[in-house]
Amino acid sequence: MAQMNGKTAVVTGASSGIGRAIAQRFADDGARVYLTGRRLAELESAAKEIGPNAVAVQADVSKVEDLDRLFDVIRADGRVLDTVVANAGLGALSRLEDATEEQFAHTFNVNVLGTLMTVQKALPLLAPTATVILLSSSTTSLGSEGMGLYAASKAAIRSLGRTFAAELAPRGVRVNVITPGPVETPGIAGLAANLGQDTEQFHKLLASELPLKRMGRPEEIAAMAAFLASEESSFATGAEFSVDGGQVQV
Repeated sequence: MAQMNGKTAVVTGASSGIGRAIAQRFADDGARVYLTGRRLAELESAAKEIGPNAVAVQADVSKVEDLDRLFDVIRADGRVLDTVVANAGLGALSRLEDATEEQFAHTFNVNVLGTLMTVQKALPLLAPTATVILLSSSTTSLGSEGMGLYAASKAAIRSLGRTFAAELAPRGVRVNVITPGPVETPGIAGLAANLGQDTEQFHKLLASELPLKRMGRPEEIAAMAAFLASEESSFATGAEFSVDGGQVQV
């Protein structure tokens, strides 16, 4: 497809997983894509694999100076932004009795403050009909043990999506939220390792709880992102699009 020919996008947390798949899809659809991530080697490898339409810019979204540098690069290239995907996020298992101030601050600084500042810093570069896509999580609708901090941070992102949509509508900018369920990513593999479980068996356990009885693929989340970045979704803003195999829908 070529629905993003001549467009420019930025995808945070694009070194691997869902962010990587979204960046690949946008590039395949013709966009020039700026990828961010904290791990330079992994980020540059992803950009190289995606192809000549990908530009790697090392950045930690919890650091304002990194975001300033990211958007300075885009500005210096003479680009305006058609799509911003605030995907960068993290989470660690922590039950109520074990949660610390440091864990709270780290989770919310990356997931919530990082999302807020990514969109805020992008504002001067947004095209008149730009789209903004935020990434939440199906954990916001569940009571999964140990996931309290992560789920709360992702619930905040859903709330921000509504407010951003209201505030940016006068500019013609649309803002929507994608809420994935269990997806085969390095993050899920890391969670399995933290639980002392084999990744394949952990995938089977998660899949068994879904109506579709399988894990999601990053490419399936990327397909939703491509839809929301296109004119095909031109009357959608402030909405939440669940791509969760029916996890919290059925």
